[in-house]
Amino acid sequence: MTTIVDSTTGIDAADVLVDQVRRAASKRTPLVIRAGGTKAWYGHRGDGETLDPRIHAGIVDYEPSELVIVARAGTPLVEIEALLDLHGQMLAFEPPHFAPHGQVAGDAASRPVATGRGRATLGGCVAAGLSGPRRASAGAVRDFVLGAKLVDGRGKHVAFGGRVMKNVAGYDVSRALAGSLGTLGLITEVALKVLPKPATTVTHAFAVDEATALARLAEWGGQPLAIGASAWTRGELIVRLEGSEAAVGATIRRIGGFELEAGDAAARWLALREQRHALFAPRLADTSLWRVSLPQTAPALSAQALGFSDTIVEWHGALRWIWTAADPTRVRQVAADLGGHATLWRASDETKAKHGVFAPLEPAIADIHRRLKATFDPDGLFNRGRMYPDF
Repeated sequence: MTTIVDSTTGIDAADVLVDQVRRAASKRTPLVIRAGGTKAWYGHRGDGETLDPRIHAGIVDYEPSELVIVARAGTPLVEIEALLDLHGQMLAFEPPHFAPHGQVAGDAASRPVATGRGRATLGGCVAAGLSGPRRASAGAVRDFVLGAKLVDGRGKHVAFGGRVMKNVAGYDVSRALAGSLGTLGLITEVALKVLPKPATTVTHAFAVDEATALARLAEWGGQPLAIGASAWTRGELIVRLEGSEAAVGATIRRIGGFELEAGDAAARWLALREQRHALFAPRLADTSLWRVSLPQTAPALSAQALGFSDTIVEWHGALRWIWTAADPTRVRQVAADLGGHATLWRASDETKAKHGVFAPLEPAIADIHRRLKATFDPDGLFNRGRMYPDF
């Protein structure tokens, strides 16, 4: 077996980053962690001096037969994905990039939310914890994090987890970093589980209304079908079928539909992953884009009650996107009544400050968050207020 390591672009600058954090800690200067800035709009605005981890980059270890890749946090996602692609492997959770880069086609006009000042990095991918269309079938970012290194608020460089899939003993701090938005510390290195690319991939489409789409997805979800991703919008349901040729063929015979041309299908899934679909385009100033997470079997959101005219349904029904001027409290209550929660994805700073980006936490969960923050960043050095005002 041969371990593949990127020796041309990799730079180990961990000591430099540790020194920067220690200097800030000694002065209690808050830091805003920002690499490519591709997800800087997500959450609240950070407070402090910018700390850019992109100087610490490169593939540390990659053994294709072990299905594990280890890379420094400043490594561009495009480099990781290109290397995996050479060996027929992938990041199964399909992380969105939200920024111009060589492997994502389309000009700036087609990217209404691609406001980043650089390429997406591995550290930002894990810190944001965002997944693409395959998430409901393959799992989220946190499900693929095997280990990580972190510089905490005291300037200590610590490691969690491991580099093998069997290392799951004890509380999994490394997975807790996924979606933490850098509030626990500066991620410097990540070990990720990777998966082989599907042998066969096709996309089938169906002309159905939202209720019918949700009913079919619920029915198919209880069957052993090779469905890797799904999305409904504007009267059309598209389903991506992935797996062996036999499994995909059996699924096609079961669900029907008509096959989309490969290039068209790829462009549609990319538009969903990178949020270039027309529904994600900015709207009137008084409307906000909501990311509503629900049980897959939840009924369609009421357009009349929430005042929206268009929606995208992803993740086999578990993710709904809407633009609305409805009161945020009302949106969150509707989501809660259906067993889910709502995130203020795109909104004015005023709306975010007044209503919060993320749904309020239950007291017991909020206490766990505060204890984790106190353990890793007792002085509130990192990304102060990024998730919650008091966090």
